[in-house]
Amino acid sequence: MLARGAYRLIVARSGRAPALLAAHDRVDTLEIVSIDDLEVVLFWDVPARATSKLEATIRADLDTLDAEEFYGRWAAFDVRDVE
Repeated sequence: MLARGAYRLIVARSGRAPALLAAHDRVDTLEIVSIDDLEVVLFWDVPARATSKLEATIRADLDTLDAEEFYGRWAAFDVRDVE
């Protein structure tokens, strides 16, 4: 099963300004939620300027990887690699 059938991405932006105009200390939240039990399985606080790019990468993986591959890849992700 593709990951998009098992997981849902939720993005919460902490400000109204576009990422390029956001304050350097603004942090957005990305959550991966299991569709089966509605539990958060992965969670990151991400610098606002990196949110859009990371969101696009996660959405692409949801559409191409199976659920186990997706979880394995993103469970090992460290947000400090983005900064």
